[in-house]
Amino acid sequence: MKDVEQAKVEYFGQKVLADTSGFAATIMAALGDRLGLFKDLAANGPTSSSDLTKRTGISKHYAKEWLAGMTSAGYIKYDPTTQLFTLPAEHIPVLAQEEGPFFIGGTHQMILGMLTIIDLLEDAFRSGKGIPMEAYGSNTWEGMERDMIGLYKAKLLHEWFPAMPKVQSMLEKGVQVADVGCGTGRISIMLAQAFPKSRYVGIDIFKPLIDRAKSNAEAAGVSDLVKYEVLDASQGLHKQYNLVTAFDVIHETNPLLMLQAIRRSLLPNGRFVCVDVKCEKALEDNINPRAALRYGFSLLFCMSIALANEGKAQGTMGLPEETFKQLCLDAGFKSVRFVPLEKSNHNLYEAET
Repeated sequence: MKDVEQAKVEYFGQKVLADTSGFAATIMAALGDRLGLFKDLAANGPTSSSDLTKRTGISKHYAKEWLAGMTSAGYIKYDPTTQLFTLPAEHIPVLAQEEGPFFIGGTHQMILGMLTIIDLLEDAFRSGKGIPMEAYGSNTWEGMERDMIGLYKAKLLHEWFPAMPKVQSMLEKGVQVADVGCGTGRISIMLAQAFPKSRYVGIDIFKPLIDRAKSNAEAAGVSDLVKYEVLDASQGLHKQYNLVTAFDVIHETNPLLMLQAIRRSLLPNGRFVCVDVKCEKALEDNINPRAALRYGFSLLFCMSIALANEGKAQGTMGLPEETFKQLCLDAGFKSVRFVPLEKSNHNLYEAET
């Protein structure tokens, strides 16, 4: 310690403090999302602590402390003259606009859910075993359902599929489609609504998600177009399809085994569409806040559930472009195209049989 510069220690200490403060802000923000406090502030404008209490039914003590904490973190503005709190207009899309492209509430809810498995994760560090999906509570699954839907609504039909004209033409004419790792079915439902001539099967390994997907399809009025089944797709799909999709799920499996199963399931002239995490191959090129968050999600969920399902420890950041392309070729695809996207944090691929 004698050789360590005190100024450098203090500088790093401030960084750790900022990170820890950010974690506390995330917990407070997640509670604000769950309780509808951000949405209330967005709808009602400048408000006092007592008015927030009356409108939302929360305790005055907790309302006061939460508002103070969110103000300190910079999420909410406070006017000391009027003693009113305001959610700035530019913060509303991030904190209060459900299913918008910038909404972060689903991410925060996922974090709340994933924190419940910390003891299991500590044990997993020692044993090398994974964490079963059954160990995660409703906040994880509800948060996951809310997390990406805004991005999909903004991009899926307006940018991603138009960038793949042959795929879009297939859907318009009517083909058989499987969505692997469908979760609660939101993407297959969107596709069914947009391309009703095609027929869809959503596949997931976790029954509670499939049950939720069936309910979602019924509520959306497309249960005649979309069916769902519980299946470990890496072991083989039950039928053959013209098009298979996989959104943000391949890294949570044994990628080569899954891609081989998908390739076998495709009919001649079939296509595979995949969206996965944008990342770089070298660790030194993944040093930034977004990557750090994804490494955290990898430990808390992606890598850990993969190990529990006898998958590879690929991790959330384990499929950079060149790795994914090579895996597709190794799995038997004739070609795989990286589809360029503007200002995207995900990679989009189109593979041919």
